[in-house]
Amino acid sequence: MNYQEQILANKAVWEQRAALHPETEFYQQDAFMQGQTSLQSIERSLLATDLSGKRVLHLQCHFGQDSLSLARMGAEVVGLDLSETAIAKAQSLAKALNLNARFYQGNVLDAQEVLAQEAPFDLIFCSYGVVYWLPDLLQWGQEIGPLLKRGGEFMLVEFHPIVWMFDDNFSYIQYSYFDQGAIETEEEGSYANREAEILGKSYGWNHSLSEMTAALTEGAGWQLSYLKEYKFSPYNCFNNTVAHPKGYQIKGLEDKIPMVFALGAQRP
Repeated sequence: MNYQEQILANKAVWEQRAALHPETEFYQQDAFMQGQTSLQSIERSLLATDLSGKRVLHLQCHFGQDSLSLARMGAEVVGLDLSETAIAKAQSLAKALNLNARFYQGNVLDAQEVLAQEAPFDLIFCSYGVVYWLPDLLQWGQEIGPLLKRGGEFMLVEFHPIVWMFDDNFSYIQYSYFDQGAIETEEEGSYANREAEILGKSYGWNHSLSEMTAALTEGAGWQLSYLKEYKFSPYNCFNNTVAHPKGYQIKGLEDKIPMVFALGAQRP
């Protein structure tokens, strides 16, 4: 199966997820509509509290909760996602909440073409479950590099690559830390609702931290600002989790593995 076929397979899975996710308890849509932010403590600690006057690009934005949370902080936000269903729901949310956000459907690896009328941006933001879906991080870096203004900032908050080495139950090491080609998965259900009738094959890629930093420095031409690691996940989206004061950890691996990292960069 070639890359384009893999992306179409992934898109089909995400169309199903986007149709389901806004109604799940995981996303707390009612609380969000009443003003609760969807941004977690990690990214809030790294963002300015006031984004007024800033143009923000949210890549792989799903149905727009984080995008609109950024808009609530004063930013003018543009969101990009592969799923048409997700973008339609994001647009509907923005209209219902009367927030300054626009959404575009497209592949992040075509971002320059899709967002030609919107670039450049003061901040590019990505979070949680995005890097795994990218086959070529150097290409990704080259694609998003020109979208950032000179002096602009990039922020990625993501699940740590060590997490993706394990089997679903975190009982043994199943996958390489390094990219060894596409990982094919038979999807059943969703992280937001494990009983959901979501079926299909998906394709993802493991990437090391060094590969991610190279994508930003060598691919995008940016300078690294920070790399932080966290021993908890703010989301209870894995099997065999136990509560932690700031989120969740894996039972038996408490305080032993990083769960999340944050990577920042700036365009010189």
